[in-house]
Amino acid sequence: MLPHDLCARVQNAFRARHAKIAVEHNTQNLGILSILLRAGFISNLTRGTATFPDPALFSSVPESQRRIWADLKYRDDLPVLTGMELVSKSSKRVFMNLGEIRRLCSGRRAGSVSPLGMGEIAVVKTKNREYQWLEAREALQMKMDGEVICRAR
Repeated sequence: MLPHDLCARVQNAFRARHAKIAVEHNTQNLGILSILLRAGFISNLTRGTATFPDPALFSSVPESQRRIWADLKYRDDLPVLTGMELVSKSSKRVFMNLGEIRRLCSGRRAGSVSPLGMGEIAVVKTKNREYQWLEAREALQMKMDGEVICRAR
């Protein structure tokens, strides 16, 4: 599954007022959803099957049936996440060095990417295997550059 598919699914699930969403289990989806969890856009992540969020059944089903279940978060009956969009596309990948990530986080334009607003996050994919998926501010703190995949507000 490509990142644009995850962005669309999460955004559409919030707009349709779903309580949970199930997405394909892979490291990319787990990485991006973990960042959304740490940023407070979703309230819980659980591994499960295509039909039910049950970690006990997760390892007993085939790979194609494994899913990541995310509990979506609402405040005063309004979705916490109002928009999620792709920054780096397959036709135009957006890689940023530390200086550009610093500009993006401090409210200034970095190349063709508009600055992050209040409460907005950007997901960065680094070359480091241990810390492959980071929020832009985490990447800046750890001094890691990489590809800016998507942003959420």
